[in-house]
Amino acid sequence: MAKAIYRNIPDSQGNNAYQQDPDFARLLSVYLPAELRDHLEPVFQELGALTGDELEVLAREADRNPPTLRFRNRDGSDAQMVVKHPSYQRLEYYAFSRFGLAAMSHRGNVLGWPEIMPPLVKYGLTYLFVQAEFGLCCPLSMTDALTRTLRKFGDQELINRFIDDLTSQDEDTLFQGAMFMTEQDAGSDVGAITTEARFEDGVWRLYGDKWFCSNADADLAMVLARPSGGDGGTKGLTLFLLPRRLPDGSLNRYRLIRLKDKLGTRSMASGEIVLEGAEAYVVGEPGNGFKQMTDMINMSRLSNGVRSAGMMRRSINEALFIARNRVAFGRKLIDLPLLKRQLVKMMVTAEQGRSMVFHTAECLRRADQGDAVAAKLLRILTPLIKFRTTRDARKVAADGMEVRGGCGYIEEWSDARVLRDAHLGSIWEGTSNIVALDVFRAIRREQTLPVLSEHLQQLLSESALSDSERQRFESVLEQVTAAAERVAGDNTLEADARRIASALYNFTSAVFLAWEAARIGDDLRRLALAKLVLSHKLLPRDPLKPEAGDGDWLAALLAETPLSRDQVDAVWDEVD
Repeated sequence: MAKAIYRNIPDSQGNNAYQQDPDFARLLSVYLPAELRDHLEPVFQELGALTGDELEVLAREADRNPPTLRFRNRDGSDAQMVVKHPSYQRLEYYAFSRFGLAAMSHRGNVLGWPEIMPPLVKYGLTYLFVQAEFGLCCPLSMTDALTRTLRKFGDQELINRFIDDLTSQDEDTLFQGAMFMTEQDAGSDVGAITTEARFEDGVWRLYGDKWFCSNADADLAMVLARPSGGDGGTKGLTLFLLPRRLPDGSLNRYRLIRLKDKLGTRSMASGEIVLEGAEAYVVGEPGNGFKQMTDMINMSRLSNGVRSAGMMRRSINEALFIARNRVAFGRKLIDLPLLKRQLVKMMVTAEQGRSMVFHTAECLRRADQGDAVAAKLLRILTPLIKFRTTRDARKVAADGMEVRGGCGYIEEWSDARVLRDAHLGSIWEGTSNIVALDVFRAIRREQTLPVLSEHLQQLLSESALSDSERQRFESVLEQVTAAAERVAGDNTLEADARRIASALYNFTSAVFLAWEAARIGDDLRRLALAKLVLSHKLLPRDPLKPEAGDGDWLAALLAETPLSRDQVDAVWDEVD
Protein backbone atom coordinates (compact mmCIF):
# COMPACT_ATOMS: atom_id res chain seq x y z
CA MET A 1 0.00 0.00 0.00
CA ALA A 2 1.33 3.43 -0.94
CA LYS A 3 2.21 5.62 2.03
CA ALA A 4 0.10 8.77 2.38
CA ILE A 5 2.08 12.01 2.22
CA TYR A 6 0.68 14.71 4.48
CA ARG A 7 0.87 18.20 3.00
CA ASN A 8 4.06 17.55 1.03
CA ILE A 9 6.07 16.28 4.05
CA PRO A 10 7.24 12.74 3.18
CA ASP A 11 7.67 10.43 6.18
CA SER A 12 9.22 7.03 5.50
CA GLN A 13 8.53 5.50 8.91
CA GLY A 14 6.98 2.07 8.47
CA ASN A 15 8.90 1.27 5.29
CA ASN A 16 10.96 -1.92 5.23
CA ALA A 17 14.64 -0.86 5.02
CA TYR A 18 15.59 -4.17 3.38
CA GLN A 19 12.90 -3.97 0.71
CA GLN A 20 13.77 -0.31 0.03
CA ASP A 21 17.25 -1.44 -1.00
CA PRO A 22 17.02 -3.85 -3.98
CA ASP A 23 20.80 -4.25 -4.29
CA PHE A 24 20.94 -5.77 -0.81
CA ALA A 25 19.31 -9.06 -1.77
CA ARG A 26 21.37 -9.25 -4.95
CA LEU A 27 24.61 -8.81 -3.02
CA LEU A 28 23.66 -11.45 -0.45
CA SER A 29 23.38 -13.86 -3.39
CA VAL A 30 26.87 -12.85 -4.50
CA TYR A 31 28.57 -13.30 -1.14
CA LEU A 32 26.61 -16.08 0.61
CA PRO A 33 26.03 -19.75 -0.26
CA ALA A 34 22.56 -20.17 -1.76
CA GLU A 35 21.26 -22.41 1.02
CA LEU A 36 22.32 -20.02 3.78
CA ARG A 37 21.11 -16.99 1.85
CA ASP A 38 17.65 -18.57 1.39
CA HIS A 39 17.53 -19.55 5.06
CA LEU A 40 18.26 -15.97 6.12
CA GLU A 41 15.90 -14.19 3.72
CA PRO A 42 13.05 -14.09 6.30
CA VAL A 43 15.50 -12.80 8.91
CA PHE A 44 16.58 -9.90 6.73
CA GLN A 45 12.94 -9.18 5.94
CA GLU A 46 12.09 -9.14 9.64
CA LEU A 47 14.99 -6.90 10.60
CA GLY A 48 14.28 -4.61 7.65
CA ALA A 49 10.71 -4.11 8.89
CA LEU A 50 11.90 -3.46 12.44
CA THR A 51 14.59 -1.03 11.26
CA GLY A 52 12.06 1.07 9.39
CA ASP A 53 9.63 1.21 12.28
CA GLU A 54 10.03 -0.02 15.88
CA LEU A 55 13.82 0.17 16.07
CA GLU A 56 13.76 3.70 14.69
CA VAL A 57 11.25 4.78 17.35
CA LEU A 58 13.31 3.12 20.10
CA ALA A 59 16.54 4.69 18.82
CA ARG A 60 15.03 8.15 18.75
CA GLU A 61 13.78 7.74 22.30
CA ALA A 62 17.08 6.33 23.58
CA ASP A 63 18.97 9.22 21.99
CA ARG A 64 16.72 11.70 23.82
CA ASN A 65 17.21 9.87 27.13
CA PRO A 66 20.93 9.11 27.53
CA PRO A 67 22.20 6.84 30.32
CA THR A 68 22.96 8.16 33.78
CA LEU A 69 25.48 7.11 36.42
CA ARG A 70 24.28 6.07 39.88
CA PHE A 71 27.08 5.91 42.42
CA ARG A 72 25.24 4.51 45.44
CA ASN A 73 22.20 2.47 46.30
CA ARG A 74 19.67 3.99 48.66
CA ASP A 75 21.14 2.05 51.60
CA GLY A 76 24.52 3.70 50.98
CA SER A 77 26.22 0.68 49.42
CA ASP A 78 28.40 1.18 46.36
CA ALA A 79 26.38 0.85 43.14
CA GLN A 80 28.58 2.14 40.29
CA MET A 81 25.61 1.51 38.03
CA VAL A 82 24.84 2.84 34.57
CA VAL A 83 21.09 3.34 34.36
CA LYS A 84 19.84 2.76 30.81
CA HIS A 85 16.55 3.92 29.34
CA PRO A 86 13.99 1.14 28.65
CA SER A 87 14.14 1.95 24.91
CA TYR A 88 17.87 1.24 24.87
CA GLN A 89 17.31 -1.98 26.80
CA ARG A 90 14.78 -3.06 24.19
CA LEU A 91 17.32 -2.36 21.47
CA GLU A 92 19.80 -4.54 23.40
CA TYR A 93 17.26 -7.35 23.33
CA TYR A 94 16.90 -7.21 19.58
CA ALA A 95 20.65 -6.99 18.88
CA PHE A 96 22.03 -9.48 21.40
CA SER A 97 19.11 -11.83 21.98
CA ARG A 98 16.68 -11.92 19.08
CA PHE A 99 19.26 -11.69 16.29
CA GLY A 100 22.36 -12.92 18.19
CA LEU A 101 24.65 -10.45 16.45
CA ALA A 102 27.44 -10.86 19.02
CA ALA A 103 27.14 -14.63 19.21
CA MET A 104 26.82 -15.83 15.61
CA SER A 105 30.54 -15.59 14.79
CA HIS A 106 31.48 -17.79 17.77
CA ARG A 107 28.96 -20.62 17.97
CA GLY A 108 26.32 -22.40 15.96
CA ASN A 109 22.56 -22.57 16.47
CA VAL A 110 21.98 -18.84 16.07
CA LEU A 111 18.95 -17.91 13.95
CA GLY A 112 18.25 -21.58 13.38
CA TRP A 113 21.53 -22.28 11.56
CA PRO A 114 23.57 -25.16 13.02
CA GLU A 115 27.03 -23.80 12.15
CA ILE A 116 28.97 -20.64 12.93
CA MET A 117 27.87 -17.93 10.52
CA PRO A 118 30.33 -16.37 8.04
CA PRO A 119 31.23 -12.75 8.88
CA LEU A 120 29.10 -11.40 6.03
CA VAL A 121 25.92 -12.43 7.86
CA LYS A 122 26.85 -10.50 10.99
CA TYR A 123 27.96 -7.48 9.00
CA GLY A 124 24.95 -7.63 6.69
CA LEU A 125 22.52 -7.65 9.61
CA THR A 126 24.51 -4.93 11.36
CA TYR A 127 24.37 -2.90 8.13
CA LEU A 128 20.59 -3.00 8.49
CA PHE A 129 20.39 -2.53 12.26
CA VAL A 130 22.63 0.55 12.26
CA GLN A 131 20.26 2.31 9.88
CA ALA A 132 18.06 2.72 12.96
CA GLU A 133 20.50 2.67 15.90
CA PHE A 134 24.21 3.43 15.93
CA GLY A 135 25.09 3.77 19.62
CA LEU A 136 24.35 0.17 20.61
CA CYS A 137 26.44 -1.11 17.72
CA CYS A 138 29.58 -0.14 19.67
CA PRO A 139 28.87 -2.55 22.61
CA LEU A 140 27.79 -5.10 20.04
CA SER A 141 31.09 -4.80 18.17
CA MET A 142 33.12 -4.73 21.38
CA THR A 143 31.48 -7.90 22.68
CA ASP A 144 32.08 -9.71 19.41
CA ALA A 145 35.69 -8.49 19.11
CA LEU A 146 36.54 -9.21 22.75
CA THR A 147 35.22 -12.75 22.36
CA ARG A 148 37.32 -13.23 19.24
CA THR A 149 40.46 -11.91 20.96
CA LEU A 150 39.90 -14.04 24.05
CA ARG A 151 39.41 -17.17 21.95
CA LYS A 152 42.46 -16.36 19.85
CA PHE A 153 44.96 -15.51 22.61
CA GLY A 154 43.51 -16.50 26.00
CA ASP A 155 44.33 -19.71 27.81
CA GLN A 156 41.71 -22.44 27.76
CA GLU A 157 40.71 -22.02 31.40
CA LEU A 158 39.92 -18.36 30.85
CA ILE A 159 38.01 -19.12 27.65
CA ASN A 160 35.97 -21.84 29.32
CA ARG A 161 35.15 -19.53 32.20
CA PHE A 162 33.59 -16.76 30.12
CA ILE A 163 32.72 -18.01 26.63
CA ASP A 164 29.17 -19.16 27.39
CA ASP A 165 28.18 -15.82 28.91
CA LEU A 166 29.81 -13.82 26.12
CA THR A 167 27.87 -15.78 23.48
CA SER A 168 24.60 -16.05 25.37
CA GLN A 169 21.35 -14.83 23.84
CA ASP A 170 19.69 -14.83 27.27
CA GLU A 171 19.44 -11.29 28.62
CA ASP A 172 19.87 -12.55 32.19
CA THR A 173 23.17 -14.35 31.58
CA LEU A 174 24.71 -12.32 28.73
CA PHE A 175 28.08 -10.65 29.33
CA GLN A 176 28.83 -7.57 27.25
CA GLY A 177 32.40 -6.60 26.35
CA ALA A 178 34.46 -3.44 26.04
CA MET A 179 37.98 -2.17 25.28
CA PHE A 180 39.57 0.24 27.79
CA MET A 181 42.71 1.63 26.22
CA THR A 182 42.69 5.44 25.90
CA GLU A 183 44.33 7.53 28.64
CA GLN A 184 44.91 11.23 29.17
CA ASP A 185 48.53 10.73 28.13
CA ALA A 186 47.88 8.11 25.49
CA GLY A 187 45.31 8.29 22.71
CA SER A 188 46.64 7.14 19.36
CA ASP A 189 50.12 7.05 20.95
CA VAL A 190 49.47 3.73 22.68
CA GLY A 191 53.08 3.38 23.76
CA ALA A 192 52.54 6.25 26.23
CA ILE A 193 50.10 4.20 28.37
CA THR A 194 50.82 4.62 32.09
CA THR A 195 48.34 2.15 33.64
CA GLU A 196 50.41 -0.14 35.84
CA ALA A 197 49.95 -3.84 36.49
CA ARG A 198 51.31 -5.22 39.77
CA PHE A 199 51.46 -8.87 40.76
CA GLU A 200 50.18 -8.86 44.36
CA ASP A 201 49.21 -11.82 46.55
CA GLY A 202 49.11 -14.18 43.60
CA VAL A 203 46.93 -12.02 41.31
CA TRP A 204 47.48 -9.20 38.85
CA ARG A 205 46.06 -5.82 39.92
CA LEU A 206 45.69 -2.74 37.73
CA TYR A 207 46.28 0.88 38.81
CA GLY A 208 45.65 3.99 36.70
CA ASP A 209 43.12 6.06 34.78
CA LYS A 210 41.32 5.16 31.59
CA TRP A 211 40.02 8.29 29.92
CA PHE A 212 37.51 7.09 27.33
CA CYS A 213 35.76 3.79 28.07
CA SER A 214 32.82 3.02 25.82
CA ASN A 215 30.23 0.60 27.12
CA ALA A 216 31.56 1.71 30.49
CA ASP A 217 29.64 -0.83 32.58
CA ALA A 218 30.59 -3.83 30.45
CA ASP A 219 30.90 -7.14 32.25
CA LEU A 220 34.36 -7.74 30.73
CA ALA A 221 36.90 -5.38 29.18
CA MET A 222 40.20 -5.85 27.42
CA VAL A 223 42.75 -3.49 28.99
CA LEU A 224 46.35 -2.65 28.13
CA ALA A 225 48.65 -2.07 31.11
CA ARG A 226 52.39 -2.01 31.79
CA PRO A 227 53.69 -4.52 34.35
CA SER A 228 55.85 -2.93 37.05
CA GLY A 229 59.40 -2.49 35.80
CA GLY A 230 58.42 -3.37 32.23
CA ASP A 231 59.87 -1.87 29.08
CA GLY A 232 58.65 1.45 27.75
CA GLY A 233 56.67 1.88 24.55
CA THR A 234 54.28 -0.63 23.10
CA LYS A 235 56.70 -3.54 23.65
CA GLY A 236 56.25 -3.31 27.40
CA LEU A 237 52.45 -3.63 27.39
CA THR A 238 50.48 -6.70 28.42
CA LEU A 239 46.85 -7.45 27.60
CA PHE A 240 44.50 -8.10 30.52
CA LEU A 241 40.89 -9.21 30.84
CA LEU A 242 39.15 -7.04 33.42
CA PRO A 243 35.91 -8.36 34.99
CA ARG A 244 33.27 -5.97 36.28
CA ARG A 245 32.49 -8.28 39.17
CA LEU A 246 34.61 -10.84 41.00
CA PRO A 247 33.63 -14.50 41.40
CA ASP A 248 31.91 -13.78 44.73
CA GLY A 249 29.68 -11.19 43.04
CA SER A 250 31.33 -8.13 44.53
CA LEU A 251 32.36 -5.15 42.40
CA ASN A 252 35.95 -5.16 41.22
CA ARG A 253 38.24 -2.41 42.51
CA TYR A 254 37.66 0.28 39.90
CA ARG A 255 35.30 3.26 39.83
CA LEU A 256 33.27 4.96 37.13
CA ILE A 257 34.04 8.66 37.68
CA ARG A 258 31.65 10.21 35.16
CA LEU A 259 29.94 9.62 31.84
CA LYS A 260 30.93 11.57 28.75
CA ASP A 261 28.59 14.19 27.29
CA LYS A 262 29.11 13.32 23.62
CA LEU A 263 28.18 14.85 20.27
CA GLY A 264 26.64 11.57 19.12
CA THR A 265 26.05 7.97 20.22
CA ARG A 266 24.17 9.52 23.11
CA SER A 267 22.25 6.32 23.82
CA MET A 268 25.40 4.43 24.86
CA ALA A 269 27.45 5.06 28.00
CA SER A 270 31.07 6.14 27.57
CA GLY A 271 32.91 7.11 30.73
CA GLU A 272 36.08 7.65 32.71
CA ILE A 273 37.38 4.90 34.96
CA VAL A 274 39.92 4.86 37.80
CA LEU A 275 41.58 1.51 38.45
CA GLU A 276 42.41 1.09 42.13
CA GLY A 277 43.96 -2.35 42.28
CA ALA A 278 41.37 -4.03 40.08
CA GLU A 279 41.90 -7.77 39.66
CA ALA A 280 42.59 -8.80 36.06
CA TYR A 281 43.76 -11.83 34.08
CA VAL A 282 46.63 -11.96 31.60
CA VAL A 283 45.56 -12.70 28.03
CA GLY A 284 48.19 -14.15 25.74
CA GLU A 285 51.92 -13.62 26.00
CA PRO A 286 53.06 -11.04 28.59
CA GLY A 287 54.73 -8.04 26.97
CA ASN A 288 53.03 -8.75 23.66
CA GLY A 289 49.75 -7.08 24.55
CA PHE A 290 49.66 -4.39 21.91
CA LYS A 291 50.03 -6.88 19.08
CA GLN A 292 47.21 -8.96 20.54
CA MET A 293 45.00 -5.93 21.14
CA THR A 294 45.59 -4.93 17.51
CA ASP A 295 43.45 -7.87 16.41
CA MET A 296 40.56 -6.49 18.46
CA ILE A 297 41.20 -2.96 17.18
CA ASN A 298 41.17 -4.13 13.55
CA MET A 299 37.87 -5.94 14.05
CA SER A 300 36.48 -2.75 15.58
CA ARG A 301 37.79 -0.75 12.62
CA LEU A 302 36.06 -3.06 10.17
CA SER A 303 32.87 -2.89 12.20
CA ASN A 304 33.15 0.90 12.19
CA GLY A 305 33.29 0.81 8.40
CA VAL A 306 30.21 -1.42 8.24
CA ARG A 307 28.32 1.01 10.44
CA SER A 308 29.39 3.98 8.33
CA ALA A 309 28.31 2.21 5.15
CA GLY A 310 24.96 1.39 6.74
CA MET A 311 24.39 4.98 7.82
CA MET A 312 25.14 6.14 4.29
CA ARG A 313 22.47 3.76 3.02
CA ARG A 314 20.04 5.14 5.61
CA SER A 315 20.71 8.63 4.26
CA ILE A 316 20.19 7.40 0.68
CA ASN A 317 16.91 5.67 1.60
CA GLU A 318 15.60 8.85 3.21
CA ALA A 319 16.80 11.14 0.41
CA LEU A 320 15.31 8.95 -2.33
CA PHE A 321 12.00 8.67 -0.50
CA ILE A 322 11.80 12.44 -0.06
CA ALA A 323 12.84 13.13 -3.66
CA ARG A 324 10.28 10.69 -5.05
CA ASN A 325 7.42 12.08 -2.97
CA ARG A 326 7.97 15.80 -2.39
CA VAL A 327 6.85 18.36 -4.97
CA ALA A 328 8.49 21.73 -5.62
CA PHE A 329 8.01 24.15 -8.51
CA GLY A 330 5.43 21.83 -10.00
CA ARG A 331 7.75 18.81 -10.21
CA LYS A 332 8.85 15.94 -8.03
CA LEU A 333 12.25 16.69 -6.52
CA ILE A 334 13.73 13.66 -8.21
CA ASP A 335 13.04 15.27 -11.60
CA LEU A 336 15.10 18.37 -10.80
CA PRO A 337 18.50 18.21 -12.59
CA LEU A 338 20.70 19.46 -9.74
CA LEU A 339 19.14 17.16 -7.19
CA LYS A 340 19.44 14.18 -9.52
CA ARG A 341 23.19 14.79 -9.71
CA GLN A 342 23.44 15.20 -5.94
CA LEU A 343 21.56 11.96 -5.30
CA VAL A 344 23.74 10.00 -7.72
CA LYS A 345 26.90 11.33 -6.07
CA MET A 346 25.55 10.21 -2.70
CA MET A 347 24.64 6.82 -4.12
CA VAL A 348 28.06 6.26 -5.70
CA THR A 349 29.84 6.98 -2.42
CA ALA A 350 27.44 4.85 -0.36
CA GLU A 351 27.74 1.89 -2.71
CA GLN A 352 31.53 2.14 -2.65
CA GLY A 353 31.37 1.73 1.11
CA ARG A 354 29.04 -1.24 0.92
CA SER A 355 31.14 -3.09 -1.66
CA MET A 356 34.29 -2.46 0.37
CA VAL A 357 32.88 -3.84 3.61
CA PHE A 358 31.08 -6.80 2.02
CA HIS A 359 34.14 -7.87 0.03
CA THR A 360 36.39 -7.44 3.06
CA ALA A 361 34.02 -9.56 5.14
CA GLU A 362 34.57 -12.36 2.65
CA CYS A 363 38.34 -11.86 2.97
CA LEU A 364 37.95 -12.17 6.75
CA ARG A 365 36.14 -15.48 6.34
CA ARG A 366 38.93 -16.85 4.18
CA ALA A 367 41.68 -15.44 6.41
CA ASP A 368 40.18 -17.10 9.48
CA GLN A 369 40.30 -20.38 7.59
CA GLY A 370 44.05 -20.00 7.07
CA ASP A 371 44.19 -18.31 3.66
CA ALA A 372 47.43 -16.30 3.77
CA VAL A 373 46.53 -14.20 0.72
CA ALA A 374 43.18 -13.23 2.25
CA ALA A 375 44.97 -12.31 5.49
CA LYS A 376 47.18 -9.83 3.62
CA LEU A 377 44.16 -8.43 1.80
CA LEU A 378 42.39 -8.01 5.13
CA ARG A 379 45.41 -6.20 6.53
CA ILE A 380 45.31 -3.45 3.90
CA LEU A 381 41.57 -3.29 3.22
CA THR A 382 40.66 -2.74 6.88
CA PRO A 383 42.55 0.55 7.34
CA LEU A 384 41.43 1.69 3.87
CA ILE A 385 37.82 1.21 4.97
CA LYS A 386 38.36 2.84 8.34
CA PHE A 387 40.04 5.83 6.70
CA ARG A 388 37.70 6.57 3.80
CA THR A 389 34.29 5.01 4.49
CA THR A 390 33.98 6.69 7.87
CA ARG A 391 34.86 10.09 6.40
CA ASP A 392 32.49 9.65 3.48
CA ALA A 393 29.64 8.91 5.89
CA ARG A 394 29.89 12.42 7.31
CA LYS A 395 29.32 14.06 3.93
CA VAL A 396 26.60 11.69 2.77
CA ALA A 397 24.73 12.20 6.05
CA ALA A 398 25.01 15.97 5.69
CA ASP A 399 23.80 15.85 2.07
CA GLY A 400 20.89 13.67 3.14
CA MET A 401 19.90 16.25 5.74
CA GLU A 402 19.97 18.92 3.05
CA VAL A 403 17.60 16.95 0.82
CA ARG A 404 15.03 16.97 3.60
CA GLY A 405 15.58 20.70 4.03
CA GLY A 406 14.51 22.47 7.21
CA CYS A 407 12.88 19.38 8.68
CA GLY A 408 16.26 17.64 8.45
CA TYR A 409 17.58 20.05 11.07
CA ILE A 410 14.81 19.13 13.49
CA GLU A 411 15.37 16.39 16.08
CA GLU A 412 12.00 14.75 15.39
CA TRP A 413 13.55 13.36 12.21
CA SER A 414 16.51 11.02 11.87
CA ASP A 415 18.92 13.29 10.01
CA ALA A 416 20.48 15.21 12.92
CA ARG A 417 21.10 12.02 14.90
CA VAL A 418 22.59 10.21 11.90
CA LEU A 419 24.86 13.18 11.17
CA ARG A 420 26.10 13.36 14.78
CA ASP A 421 26.74 9.64 14.89
CA ALA A 422 28.50 9.69 11.51
CA HIS A 423 31.29 11.82 12.97
CA LEU A 424 32.32 9.10 15.40
CA GLY A 425 33.67 6.61 12.88
CA SER A 426 36.62 8.70 11.78
CA ILE A 427 37.76 9.28 15.38
CA TRP A 428 37.42 6.03 17.35
CA GLU A 429 39.99 3.26 16.83
CA GLY A 430 42.37 5.75 15.20
CA THR A 431 41.80 9.13 13.61
CA SER A 432 42.02 9.58 9.85
CA ASN A 433 45.71 10.54 9.83
CA ILE A 434 46.66 7.57 12.01
CA VAL A 435 44.74 5.10 9.87
CA ALA A 436 45.91 6.55 6.55
CA LEU A 437 49.49 6.06 7.74
CA ASP A 438 48.59 2.50 8.76
CA VAL A 439 47.67 1.76 5.14
CA PHE A 440 51.26 2.47 4.13
CA ARG A 441 52.65 0.71 7.18
CA ALA A 442 50.87 -2.42 5.95
CA ILE A 443 52.37 -1.94 2.48
CA ARG A 444 55.86 -1.30 3.79
CA ARG A 445 56.11 -3.92 6.53
CA GLU A 446 53.87 -6.70 5.24
CA GLN A 447 54.10 -6.31 1.47
CA THR A 448 50.34 -6.11 1.04
CA LEU A 449 50.26 -3.93 -2.08
CA PRO A 450 51.43 -6.61 -4.57
CA VAL A 451 48.83 -8.97 -3.12
CA LEU A 452 46.07 -6.38 -3.47
CA SER A 453 47.19 -5.48 -7.00
CA GLU A 454 47.15 -9.12 -8.10
CA HIS A 455 43.73 -9.60 -6.50
CA LEU A 456 42.34 -6.59 -8.35
CA GLN A 457 43.80 -7.83 -11.63
CA GLN A 458 42.03 -11.15 -11.10
CA LEU A 459 38.73 -9.47 -10.31
CA LEU A 460 39.03 -7.27 -13.40
CA SER A 461 39.43 -10.39 -15.53
CA GLU A 462 36.18 -11.73 -14.01
CA SER A 463 34.27 -8.44 -14.19
CA ALA A 464 31.53 -7.24 -16.49
CA LEU A 465 33.88 -4.74 -18.17
CA SER A 466 34.40 -4.75 -21.93
CA ASP A 467 37.96 -5.10 -23.25
CA SER A 468 38.38 -1.35 -23.75
CA GLU A 469 36.92 -0.59 -20.33
CA ARG A 470 39.22 -3.13 -18.71
CA GLN A 471 42.24 -1.55 -20.37
CA ARG A 472 41.29 1.81 -18.90
CA PHE A 473 40.92 0.28 -15.46
CA GLU A 474 44.25 -1.51 -15.77
CA SER A 475 45.97 1.72 -16.74
CA VAL A 476 44.62 3.44 -13.63
CA LEU A 477 45.65 0.43 -11.50
CA GLU A 478 49.26 0.90 -12.63
CA GLN A 479 49.17 4.59 -11.71
CA VAL A 480 47.56 4.05 -8.31
CA THR A 481 49.92 1.22 -7.43
CA ALA A 482 52.96 3.24 -8.41
CA ALA A 483 51.79 6.20 -6.31
CA ALA A 484 51.16 3.97 -3.28
CA GLU A 485 54.60 2.38 -3.64
CA ARG A 486 56.22 5.83 -3.69
CA VAL A 487 54.51 6.97 -0.49
CA ALA A 488 55.21 3.69 1.30
CA GLY A 489 58.88 3.79 0.31
CA ASP A 490 59.69 7.41 1.13
CA ASN A 491 59.06 8.85 4.59
CA THR A 492 59.36 12.39 3.20
CA LEU A 493 56.08 11.82 1.32
CA GLU A 494 54.05 11.22 4.49
CA ALA A 495 51.95 14.31 3.77
CA ASP A 496 50.60 12.54 0.65
CA ALA A 497 49.28 9.57 2.64
CA ARG A 498 45.66 10.69 2.79
CA ARG A 499 45.43 11.63 -0.88
CA ILE A 500 46.97 8.40 -2.16
CA ALA A 501 45.06 6.25 0.35
CA SER A 502 41.87 7.84 -1.00
CA ALA A 503 42.91 6.99 -4.55
CA LEU A 504 43.67 3.39 -3.57
CA TYR A 505 40.30 3.12 -1.81
CA ASN A 506 38.40 4.59 -4.75
CA PHE A 507 40.04 2.33 -7.31
CA THR A 508 39.65 -0.79 -5.17
CA SER A 509 35.97 -0.10 -4.59
CA ALA A 510 35.42 0.49 -8.32
CA VAL A 511 36.89 -2.92 -9.12
CA PHE A 512 34.74 -4.59 -6.45
CA LEU A 513 31.64 -2.93 -7.94
CA ALA A 514 32.53 -4.09 -11.47
CA TRP A 515 33.16 -7.63 -10.23
CA GLU A 516 29.84 -7.72 -8.36
CA ALA A 517 28.03 -6.65 -11.53
CA ALA A 518 29.29 -9.77 -13.29
CA ARG A 519 28.16 -11.97 -10.41
CA ILE A 520 24.67 -10.44 -10.38
CA GLY A 521 24.41 -10.91 -14.15
CA ASP A 522 21.03 -9.53 -15.11
CA ASP A 523 21.62 -5.99 -13.88
CA LEU A 524 24.63 -3.79 -14.70
CA ARG A 525 23.83 -1.03 -12.21
CA ARG A 526 26.98 -1.74 -10.22
CA LEU A 527 29.09 -1.56 -13.36
CA ALA A 528 27.71 1.93 -14.02
CA LEU A 529 28.58 2.88 -10.43
CA ALA A 530 32.11 1.50 -10.92
CA LYS A 531 32.61 3.67 -14.00
CA LEU A 532 31.28 6.72 -12.17
CA VAL A 533 33.81 6.15 -9.39
CA LEU A 534 36.61 6.04 -11.92
CA SER A 535 35.46 9.04 -13.94
CA HIS A 536 34.53 11.35 -11.06
CA LYS A 537 37.08 10.39 -8.40
CA LEU A 538 40.19 9.24 -10.28
CA LEU A 539 40.38 10.37 -13.90
CA PRO A 540 41.32 13.98 -14.77
CA ARG A 541 38.39 16.20 -15.68
CA ASP A 542 38.00 19.77 -16.89
CA PRO A 543 35.93 21.51 -14.18
CA LEU A 544 34.82 24.20 -16.64
CA LYS A 545 33.67 21.85 -19.38
CA PRO A 546 29.84 21.74 -19.73
CA GLU A 547 28.28 18.50 -18.51
CA ALA A 548 26.46 16.33 -21.00
CA GLY A 549 22.70 16.11 -20.64
CA ASP A 550 21.30 13.47 -18.35
CA GLY A 551 20.84 10.14 -20.07
CA ASP A 552 18.16 7.62 -19.12
CA TRP A 553 20.86 5.72 -17.24
CA LEU A 554 20.80 8.37 -14.52
CA ALA A 555 17.05 8.06 -14.00
CA ALA A 556 17.40 4.27 -13.91
CA LEU A 557 20.11 4.50 -11.27
CA LEU A 558 17.90 6.66 -9.07
CA ALA A 559 14.91 4.40 -9.65
CA GLU A 560 17.16 1.46 -8.65
CA THR A 561 15.98 -0.52 -11.64
CA PRO A 562 18.24 -2.76 -13.78
CA LEU A 563 20.58 -1.11 -16.28
CA SER A 564 21.28 -2.51 -19.74
CA ARG A 565 24.63 -2.63 -21.50
CA ASP A 566 23.67 0.30 -23.73
CA GLN A 567 22.83 2.44 -20.70
CA VAL A 568 26.14 1.55 -19.04
CA ASP A 569 27.98 2.48 -22.24
CA ALA A 570 26.28 5.87 -22.12
CA VAL A 571 27.85 6.52 -18.72
CA TRP A 572 31.28 6.19 -20.28
CA ASP A 573 30.28 8.21 -23.34
CA GLU A 574 29.45 11.13 -21.07
CA VAL A 575 32.91 11.01 -19.53
CA ASP A 576 34.58 11.06 -22.94
